[in-house]
Amino acid sequence: MLLAITLRGGVSIISVFAVLVLLGVVRSFNGPVSRAMLPHLVPPEHFAGSVAWASSIFQAATILGPILGGLIYAFARGPIAVYSGALVASTVAIVLTLELPSQEKARAKPAANLSTVFDGFRYIWREKLIFGAISLDLFAVLLGGAVALLPVYAREILQTGPWGLGILRSAPGVGAGIMAIAIAHRPLKNRAGATMLWCVAGFGLCTVIFGVSRSFAISVLALFLVGATDMVSVIVRATLIQVATPDEMRGRVNAVDMIFIGASNELGQFESGITAHWFGVVPAVILGGVGAIVVTGLWAWMFPQLRKVNQLTMKEEQAG
Repeated sequence: MLLAITLRGGVSIISVFAVLVLLGVVRSFNGPVSRAMLPHLVPPEHFAGSVAWASSIFQAATILGPILGGLIYAFARGPIAVYSGALVASTVAIVLTLELPSQEKARAKPAANLSTVFDGFRYIWREKLIFGAISLDLFAVLLGGAVALLPVYAREILQTGPWGLGILRSAPGVGAGIMAIAIAHRPLKNRAGATMLWCVAGFGLCTVIFGVSRSFAISVLALFLVGATDMVSVIVRATLIQVATPDEMRGRVNAVDMIFIGASNELGQFESGITAHWFGVVPAVILGGVGAIVVTGLWAWMFPQLRKVNQLTMKEEQAG
């Protein structure tokens, strides 16, 4: 649709926003389904590693995608080649997805009604382990959204130019990608729940260090560690939700988790902007990091099931 709008000429902002809304609708289906499919595509003993590899590939795409798009835009002198490339890539992805082996188990399909829509919420509320894991990420990222304030930090505090802002913006993604590859090679064997809690606390601590830093090098290192510690939490949480959820509920639970992820990212950036307006940029970042540490301590106390999670295998579901 973006390609068609561009080819027609006279691009209007309303049409672009309409496409973005439709993109969000598509993602609301694509995300939960693709995540619910993963346990059917890999053996249980390799599931945790597959989540790590999927996360590392996603981080690589997040970092390299805008770079590749910018290069194509520059060489082609316009967005038509960029949109055409995205269309070709999507078509290839569809073809490859249709070639996946079908391993669907025969089971009764639930009735399509309003009660079914809210089954995921009810299940998560009953299963405190899953509720604790999802809500921990929601509140920690909601409070620790320092990335939204990077342009202000780059210009006013670290006094660097666009090149510095680019390095700052890429540092969390690089840290997350490296950590995801490391976990894929050496999956977490024991104490996965406690590791997740410590890493969320580390996420908050690194956010505080970034907030008080006046050194460009220290700020980049802090953001690198922000991405790395957050990735540990992402992998543990994603794996835990998959292995602790029965197959018939996995799609709906993943749909709720996607809502929480979207809320934590977008609302976290909104929260950072509001607190920066009220208290100033540096206090806003520091308060957010401290808040993430406090939330981690509260969740470790309120959800002892999280601390007790040991190995991230399908056996966790049977043990539960």
